[in-house]
Amino acid sequence: MAPYKNLFKLLLPVLAICSAPKAYSQTDTLKLNFKDSESLFLQNNLTLLAQKYNVDASKALIKQAGLWDNPVLSTDQNITDNSGKFFDHSKNNGQIFLQLSQVFTTAGKRGKQVQVAKDDASIQQAAFDDLLRNLRYNLLLDFAQISNLVEQGKVYQTEIASAQNLVNAIQKSYDAGNNSLKDVVRLKALLFGLQNDLVENNRQLTQLQSELKTLLGVPADKFVLPQINFKANNTPLNAAELAEKAKTLRGDYLAGQYTLQQNNDNVALQKALAKPDVTLGVAYDQNSNYAPHYVGLQISVPLPLFNRNQGNIKAAQLSAQGQQFVVQNNALQLQNDVYSAVNQYRLSNQLLGQSETDFYDRYDQLYTNMLKGFKLRQISLPEFVDFFDSYKDTKLKILQQQFNLNKAIADLNFAVGTTVVDPL
Repeated sequence: MAPYKNLFKLLLPVLAICSAPKAYSQTDTLKLNFKDSESLFLQNNLTLLAQKYNVDASKALIKQAGLWDNPVLSTDQNITDNSGKFFDHSKNNGQIFLQLSQVFTTAGKRGKQVQVAKDDASIQQAAFDDLLRNLRYNLLLDFAQISNLVEQGKVYQTEIASAQNLVNAIQKSYDAGNNSLKDVVRLKALLFGLQNDLVENNRQLTQLQSELKTLLGVPADKFVLPQINFKANNTPLNAAELAEKAKTLRGDYLAGQYTLQQNNDNVALQKALAKPDVTLGVAYDQNSNYAPHYVGLQISVPLPLFNRNQGNIKAAQLSAQGQQFVVQNNALQLQNDVYSAVNQYRLSNQLLGQSETDFYDRYDQLYTNMLKGFKLRQISLPEFVDFFDSYKDTKLKILQQQFNLNKAIADLNFAVGTTVVDPL
């Protein structure tokens, strides 16, 4: 049994590493909890800043909609007279015609235009709020998934170090004629699989780091390391109340409501546009009228005989009717989103709490017992390797459950449109 005693001596440092994974470190690491990352996001996100200008632009159009039409000044005068003089209007020798006119809108058109512009500003504000909701959701998902991948990387690194030492020990034992080639090949295959898993893990981590740093406005040479403290949360949730709350908060739902209001206001505007406007003006004519220096009053009203804006009125009415169904569908979708998110959160929170308090601790204790059994030669090397692989899979599943809980929190806050449960 001497070869196994030597093998166990080689494994002692590996077993110590398995029981205490090394902490992740990087020179340019930026450690953030979610609250800090959210503050950076609100300050630096360029997409959010760009959309804010759209909101301000739509508010500027409200003022524009309320402005009066400019008066129109026109003139007609002779360039030369009979004597060849240019622009000579003295002593009644020339002709000057001046006209000043102003359009006066009727049927409250200007007020209705202002209301439609206000509706559009409300839609843009709701779009901004919905963009903020979506970006916050992406932020939390990236934050949670990066944390998950970092922890998975620790597991893979620990397992790779362990597997490498196992391969070296078994290779020496095989060279001494004390182990079969099958054991060597099996361990090398295990090591190769772990190395591939780590490469894929790092590939996903690199991609998510790029997304998160873009959201936060962080320089590319930094590595954002999320700080998450997992714990069970027993916040009581009432799905019906949260669904009603979501109707007052979710930008996508409110945008549908504002669009319906705008369509209704547009119907009123189109009907008002069918009413003719009145143009009033004054005119001065120096010599071409029946009397010199004629001053007259002008009134102009179009006769609505053919075009009474019928098509635009009908189109606005149909748009409003169609939008009513959109709003009803949005309300149904919102309610289903909230109820589903509440149920998913409850399941994830319950499962993680049970895993941490029961299964996770017991499995670590079982791992310790397996080490002891291997030391006492009560289990074989193949049995230990099988458990070694199973232990890795179990730790990864625990990490996945932690991510699922954070995703459930993100889904819940996203469905309601505000922070119902604080991210871990």
